[in-house]
Amino acid sequence: MTTTLSSSVFAQVLDYANRANPYPLYAELRKTPVARQDDGGYVVSTYDEIVELLHDPRISSDQQNVPGGETSGETPSFINTDPPEHDRLRRIVMRHFGPPHTPGRVDGMVPSLRRVVTRLIDGLDGSTEVDIVDQLAYPFPIAVICELLGVPREDEPRFHVWVEARLAGLDPSAGDQVEVQRKRADAQQQMGEYFAGLIAAHRSSPGSDLLSAMATDDGPEGRLTDEQLVATAFLLLIAGHETTVNLITNGMLTLLRHRPVLERLRREPDLVIHMVEELLRYEPPVHFLPWRVALDDVEIAGTIIPKGSQVTLVLASGSRDPAHVHDPDRFDPDRFAPDRFGIARDTNQHLGFGGGIHYCFGAPLARLETQIALRELALRLVSPRLVADPPPYRTNPVLRGPRHLAVAIDGVTPART
Repeated sequence: MTTTLSSSVFAQVLDYANRANPYPLYAELRKTPVARQDDGGYVVSTYDEIVELLHDPRISSDQQNVPGGETSGETPSFINTDPPEHDRLRRIVMRHFGPPHTPGRVDGMVPSLRRVVTRLIDGLDGSTEVDIVDQLAYPFPIAVICELLGVPREDEPRFHVWVEARLAGLDPSAGDQVEVQRKRADAQQQMGEYFAGLIAAHRSSPGSDLLSAMATDDGPEGRLTDEQLVATAFLLLIAGHETTVNLITNGMLTLLRHRPVLERLRREPDLVIHMVEELLRYEPPVHFLPWRVALDDVEIAGTIIPKGSQVTLVLASGSRDPAHVHDPDRFDPDRFAPDRFGIARDTNQHLGFGGGIHYCFGAPLARLETQIALRELALRLVSPRLVADPPPYRTNPVLRGPRHLAVAIDGVTPART
């Protein structure tokens, strides 16, 4: 395949007309594992090459290194920095989120997660048609991340606008980039003012939430600056719900397309644990990572990516690479199930949470939220069936998922005690 053809294939991936099913295009992309695009950037689509670059320190995530990237002077979140600053910032935040310093933060939220899902599904009773996105997949993780961070739930309409403006900046297929960046800058300013006030309130009267913990941290590496706190809070707010919305919605869509798996999940609720791992491989919430850049000439798969080139890692393509995983286009909930020795039948890893130093910070929480939501939906919705297939999709090709998922139901069973 020529570079020109590879370029046209990725352009088709960005085209909304192919949002519902980009996987045949990914198969075409993989014929040229590292493909130069018309704009001088490179698209990497095969598993081994993606993993290699995710761990290569010459591939930068610092937006200041990306042509046309962040030059507004705003403080980047740790996801948009490189070591050693990335490692220091991530360690400070992780002190309050997970092991070894706060091992019970996520597990301690399980009763709350179950209560929220139960309440939302109870609210579907009496309906003959529901929208999984608007009535569960969006409000559930929003409620969770607000509780985790210490953000007032009633402020959701305000930060929803800012989140949308920020996410538009991730969309390579967005229209007028000048207008996109203007709205992004406005959102950045308003968000900064909002979180600055919230941080001050949490610092003067701290609670048990994550924002209070970060604002009052006196750990060995010091506190985050107020600017770093704002950037981190907004990152966690976005990442803490946007990807989980897609994962839950993609999961329900996949179950309704695979009725035997849905019926089996009703009989075997614990199936959801390794089923979610297969879902992360088969229908991931994040399809590619744009805006990375080569800090030096990088040779990979027989191709030299020149210094300064923009690099896009197509994670969803890598997770369906037949050179990496057997029968990749089949949804197999047992693919990651342990055998009698406790070893997964298919030990190949997916790229649903990325990899390397930027491996998804909130992966443990996203897994739990999706497991609880899909298990309860499977157990409690009576005769669920798709109203439209494919459903309408969000425009963003990076964070890919249905905008709405209309499901007809014959009722809702009572919640288990």
